[in-house]
Amino acid sequence: MTSPRTDLAAFAAGLAARLTGTWTSEYQCHAQYADQFPRTEQLWDTGHVDYVVSQYVLTHDAVLHGPADQRLYVADRPRYLHQFLVAPLTPDSTHIKPHHFAGVEEPNGIAVPKDPARAAARVARRLLPRYVEALQAVLNNAAYQAQPPHRPQPPQVDQILTLTLYSDGALGAPDENVPVDARMTLYAFGFQYDPHQAAFLLPAAYGETGRALRVHAVVQQLTAKGIGVNLRQSAPTTRAALPAAAKTMSPLHRKH
Repeated sequence: MTSPRTDLAAFAAGLAARLTGTWTSEYQCHAQYADQFPRTEQLWDTGHVDYVVSQYVLTHDAVLHGPADQRLYVADRPRYLHQFLVAPLTPDSTHIKPHHFAGVEEPNGIAVPKDPARAAARVARRLLPRYVEALQAVLNNAAYQAQPPHRPQPPQVDQILTLTLYSDGALGAPDENVPVDARMTLYAFGFQYDPHQAAFLLPAAYGETGRALRVHAVVQQLTAKGIGVNLRQSAPTTRAALPAAAKTMSPLHRKH
């Protein structure tokens, strides 16, 4: 545990008095370590202020309340007796949701000298502009995005093509499962019909990249036609894999 400094309350009050607009200071002592969590969990910082509050036991802190619901957190900077830490807090409003912070850059806090006048100048120059900009962005998001921007459900389709990656490396679909309106598209992108296996198959000769590009093109074409496309992997099997193509037996190997 760090030794408490006796000048934090006076410093926070002096800083509040020197910032532009009406600012008040709320000082609080912590009887136990957990008492610092309610405030530090609201820190709008991913830099050294967040590191300090997560690594040190802070016996007290202060919150400055300013115009337009602005709030600044003030704390000791352990091992630096000539400095304090000042960081913005996230907006304290029930209508602010996590998705309202998406895309908004963290304003982060700074270290300031223990002289309130010099600290106020540094806060006004280096912290408040970033904080005000981020705060306004979050409030705008809250005003226009009350609900999270969840993706809509896909439209229902009457026809679905399920392509299967088989255990022997073949990629395709049984003939009976291929919609009639999808067959010409499969032919156009390299699928071949194998009558021995009664399936449309994409030759392995195209390679992994070539097959991936063809499958991607098939998906784009068919979904544009209103045909859904699934891609699955076949269940493991202990049976011998199907041959890629039937081989003609030599007359010497035929049974008489």
